[in-house]
Amino acid sequence: MNSASDTAVVVGVDGSEPALRAVRLAAVEAARRQRPLRVVHGFIWPLLRVPVEPPEGGPPSAGLRRQAEQLVAAAVAEAEATVPGLRISDKIIDGEAAAALLGESPTAALIVLGDRGLGGFSALVVGSVAVQVASYADCPVLVARGSDRTEGPVVVGVDGSELSRPAVEFAAEEASLRGTGLVALHAYRYPTSTEPGDMLPLVYDDAKLRAGEERAVAESLAGLAERWPNVPVNRETVRARPGKALTEASRRAQLVVVGRQGRSEFTGLLLGSVSQSVLHHADCPVAVVRAPG
Repeated sequence: MNSASDTAVVVGVDGSEPALRAVRLAAVEAARRQRPLRVVHGFIWPLLRVPVEPPEGGPPSAGLRRQAEQLVAAAVAEAEATVPGLRISDKIIDGEAAAALLGESPTAALIVLGDRGLGGFSALVVGSVAVQVASYADCPVLVARGSDRTEGPVVVGVDGSELSRPAVEFAAEEASLRGTGLVALHAYRYPTSTEPGDMLPLVYDDAKLRAGEERAVAESLAGLAERWPNVPVNRETVRARPGKALTEASRRAQLVVVGRQGRSEFTGLLLGSVSQSVLHHADCPVAVVRAPG
């Protein structure tokens, strides 16, 4: 079994420029965490029964497997140039991209992906690879999109449930590693009638409603100051759609962190409108953190 110090940051590559951007981000993350980097390529062609070795009489550099080796070598070189001295390994896995990455997730500290790619990583954010990896990985998943910043806070979406705690803890660790502050953002909307077909606002006390929502934020952050005393925390409670609020916050953030499960509008985050909004429109990298169970 791998020790904690040997648990790698894993990055999926396919030879595209977005994948190389993910490699650079993953190298920096691995250095921050003092962990090795593992470059992984899902090599789908054997599943399709396509010849992958050089044709008879052809040059040794020909063939699909050789091309895969070359793109992985280019990714390793990019990581070495980004963080000299970083421990790096590489792995070509015969199989579909999402399956290859999910197979790595039980022993990974973090999986990093580009926001789009080629081949098995095509249409990464809106396609099946991103949904499958972010929905089922046993570790946090970081998608490299938007602008790379070294200024600004880490922003985490909170909803007051225990299921959002892993996202909060991950965000606090990231803020500590980056030497920046944490913004805990809670977005809520006016309650509406639960009668079928009736979406009219209910009668409520605005002050009491807001106080209740602020208590939800406080519950999400309970004990955080003791565990991460070097991380200044700012609570923000806004009346807005969660996806829109997180997207707007991403314009001033280094990183946005969301949980994979939760209550209210954060429920089923990756398969619902909130995740689609954040992953499509965020102006910085987005991390998706799995809740237990």
